[in-house]
Amino acid sequence: MLKKPILFTPGPTPIPPEVSLAEAAPMIHHRTPEFSRIIAELKNDLKYLFQTQEGEVYTFSSSGTGAMEACIANLLTKKSKALVILGGKFGERWAELCEAFGVETVTINVEYGKVVKPEAVEAALKKDRDIKVVFAAQCETSTGVLHDIEAIASITKRYSILLAVDAITGVGIHPLLMDTWGVDVAVTGSQKGCMIPPGLALVAVRPTAWQAIEKADLPRFYWDLRKMRDALKKDTTPFTPAISLVRALKVAVDMIKKEGLENVWQRHAHMAYATREGVKALGLELYAQSPCNILTAVKVPKGLDGEAFIKRLKNDYGIWFAEGQEEMKGKIFRIAHVGYMNDFDILTAISAVERGLYEAGYPVEIGKGVATAQKCLLKSEIPKEAKKKPVPAPL
Repeated sequence: MLKKPILFTPGPTPIPPEVSLAEAAPMIHHRTPEFSRIIAELKNDLKYLFQTQEGEVYTFSSSGTGAMEACIANLLTKKSKALVILGGKFGERWAELCEAFGVETVTINVEYGKVVKPEAVEAALKKDRDIKVVFAAQCETSTGVLHDIEAIASITKRYSILLAVDAITGVGIHPLLMDTWGVDVAVTGSQKGCMIPPGLALVAVRPTAWQAIEKADLPRFYWDLRKMRDALKKDTTPFTPAISLVRALKVAVDMIKKEGLENVWQRHAHMAYATREGVKALGLELYAQSPCNILTAVKVPKGLDGEAFIKRLKNDYGIWFAEGQEEMKGKIFRIAHVGYMNDFDILTAISAVERGLYEAGYPVEIGKGVATAQKCLLKSEIPKEAKKKPVPAPL
């Protein structure tokens, strides 16, 4: 059969044609009025994305990990102590970055697949008054868990501690209300909810973080937020930017604005719910205690070779699901439903799971998962927690 590659991975994700065309446009120079106009327009656009009017959003040419490193370099001193919430590969990355800079860390160990308890964060801050910054992940992509950033932020505010959030798989998928919640710094990457290729990292900084940024004495040059701040005031960048990606980002954010951020959040909740129900209808078990809406993490059933299952779907049909990472390799597989996707992508994903299971000899009723997902999509059902519908601030 014709193999048509379809990405159900949590990054890179499918790219809208309009975005691809913007990236393919003839090159322009970055020190021109034309490019400065794009930067100026993105200023407010990106504030909308992060839901901050108080702060500014800075654009680096890097992966999301670069934005995370910028947080470490700009928020801490050589004598600072940080609290890091673990629980997956990307929570652990905060700790690894702190270690690389020689920053002393206190960690909260969270079992894979489980959500951090806010009271554990408060207990850690009560116990150690030298902690200056809490580093957390909104969505732990490696396990499919959504952490309660709003609850964590309410605690860090009470203790006058800065909160830096890895929202790389949260922005444009889940509500992240920086001003309302009191998140001091948040980061994202371009290849997830922003619907463009990898290569851009966004760092949103509220005024509450600037005192720490000015005092920071860790090594920084490219990652220096002070340089980014001064350049952005002039609608430019301190270093050569990824011009094509910035233009693509402008088009992608315009698409998000047209759909409406609240509707974007609801679309992801809707797709995630249908995916989870479709998977469960096939007799499979979800992995995450509190599932995020970027992806569905599914336990590989006993007797099934998880790695072979993923490999066969990719090689035979062009269906790209994500494997488990590190210790979860072969134990879970992850179905992304993020960015440039709609209801019919979900039906394709569930049908691929059905076929893969059937061909692997796993007892499955063909059509049951698809029918269940279809009913969920037709009823526009979403999880109870998604019905709160936080209202985004206007542009």
